[in-house]
Amino acid sequence: MNIYLEAFGIFFKIGAFTIGGGYAMVPLIENEIVKKRNWINQDDFMDLMAISQSTPGIFAVNISIFIGYKLRGIKGSMVTALGTILPSFLIILAIALFFQNYKDNQAVERIFKGIRPAVVALIAAPTFTMAKSAKINRYTIWIPVVSALLIWLLGFSPIWIILIAGIGGFVWGKWVKDLFYNRLKK
Repeated sequence: MNIYLEAFGIFFKIGAFTIGGGYAMVPLIENEIVKKRNWINQDDFMDLMAISQSTPGIFAVNISIFIGYKLRGIKGSMVTALGTILPSFLIILAIALFFQNYKDNQAVERIFKGIRPAVVALIAAPTFTMAKSAKINRYTIWIPVVSALLIWLLGFSPIWIILIAGIGGFVWGKWVKDLFYNRLKK
């Protein structure tokens, strides 16, 4: 099968049937791209997720663009982005055309209330998978916890958290880690 059609189909299917946005798509993308097809390895997938999260724009579109580019360059990124965006566009168009007639319907309201807990679970699942893949342990768990608390309780901008984490990771990897390990060897 043509890789462009296959990639478009995968991202169209994921975009069409994932409720809850980009983070809910992560396990599906990982399963299709990393596990089933081995188009990219787990480490590259984690790197692409980190880049996708820290670049402006919609996470699901960003990750599809980066994966498409990794697979087949500019054409690949255009195909995977279109596959991700098109289902949402079509669904929103249909909702805009027909939802006005049903927005006060009790059954529709109950359906949306029932979907909410499933969306929370779909977002929580990749969080734990990412933590495992990022090798978060008892020594590093404080980093995401403090970051979340700074954002949630004190209203810090995630941009500052990303910048501080990036600088901290660079400093740790460049100087502190080397000093620490050199002292252990002596």
